[in-house]
Amino acid sequence: MKNCDIIVMGLQSWDIGIGSNCINIAKEFAVDNRVLYVNRALDRVSSIKNKKDPKTARRLQSVRGEITDLTEVEKNIWVLDPTVVLESINWMPTGLFTFFNKRNNRKLAGAIKAAGKRQGFKNPVLFVDNDFFRGQYLKEYLQPSYFIYYIRDYLLQQSYFKKHGPACEKDIMGKADLVVANSSYLAQYAAQFNKNSHDIGQGCDFTYFNPDVQYSKPADLEPIQQPVIGYVGALVGYRLNIPLLEELAARRPEWSFVFIGPEDESFQASRLHQLSNVHFLGKKKETELAAYVSYFDVCMNPQLVNETTKGNYPRKVDEYLALGKPVVATYTEFMLSFADYVFLGHNVDDYERIIADIIQSPADQATVEKRQAFALSHTWKNSVLKIYHQYHNALSNDRG
Repeated sequence: MKNCDIIVMGLQSWDIGIGSNCINIAKEFAVDNRVLYVNRALDRVSSIKNKKDPKTARRLQSVRGEITDLTEVEKNIWVLDPTVVLESINWMPTGLFTFFNKRNNRKLAGAIKAAGKRQGFKNPVLFVDNDFFRGQYLKEYLQPSYFIYYIRDYLLQQSYFKKHGPACEKDIMGKADLVVANSSYLAQYAAQFNKNSHDIGQGCDFTYFNPDVQYSKPADLEPIQQPVIGYVGALVGYRLNIPLLEELAARRPEWSFVFIGPEDESFQASRLHQLSNVHFLGKKKETELAAYVSYFDVCMNPQLVNETTKGNYPRKVDEYLALGKPVVATYTEFMLSFADYVFLGHNVDDYERIIADIIQSPADQATVEKRQAFALSHTWKNSVLKIYHQYHNALSNDRG
């Protein structure tokens, strides 16, 4: 794809402040195309309850016309703060939800159309990242030249999406011209609803995980005793196996367990906070994370195995591997694709045995370099090239 106009919309706004597949893909699109990136539109409840939040306040200023709704943030990328407030409708019964969701989509499409017209967008391609509520009817209201739906998480496991999500997700994938997924598991799932569904792999931005950089040891790691078993990322109970971590840390008081990232209520209430060998160091800037990982003796990804996680691409594992670190992760169908480079375990006994073996027998340099080469092959350029390949294949088949 070159010299195209592309509208990108997803669940994550440009100013989210953490890693985002949607933002990385948009940046890669913008190398050869113009991109209109649509921030998540405000809903009625959030506009009232969260009005003091700086991001919400900015969106409200945009809605009121007090600031520009369209900002050029990088070459070929314009970010839109939609000048609409959508109704909060997830609680409604199906009939009312459908009526108001169409109305929400129509309002949002109007704001997107107006912004695209101002930038001279013509025959745009529409790319929607996992947002099957706000994006469900955009194909009808925007009439794009081509519609690509991207699935990177199985959201239906989450309580918010259980009521209306199944019908909306099925509908939006069915009407897409192309569905792309960041894992083979999710591509197979999507193929139930759209035969033109493909695994495009996962990209990873290694700007801040450079294996050639010698990182200084963070001050808050200095007093922590080695060996250090570490995790970097959001600490959320529906994704991570808290009982496994509690038991593992209790069994091995001589190991230090370090967690970098914000905690949800389940982590805050966990027994981990009562163990002296467990250290929660809080959320860090993206630019700081590699310094912590560099001084972990073992990195881990202790996922729960459920519908949300078993097809999930663990981007953090690529970041660990990019620095050559040994990784122990929970066995899932998807993680088998990493099996030559990480250690997979089913339970706390496996985790304990694997970590003990890693500590006792560190990897040689050749193994470290293989880990790094594997991770560094997972670029956003390669992932987006697979989107382009499927896009051109579909167009060729249509002409044929």
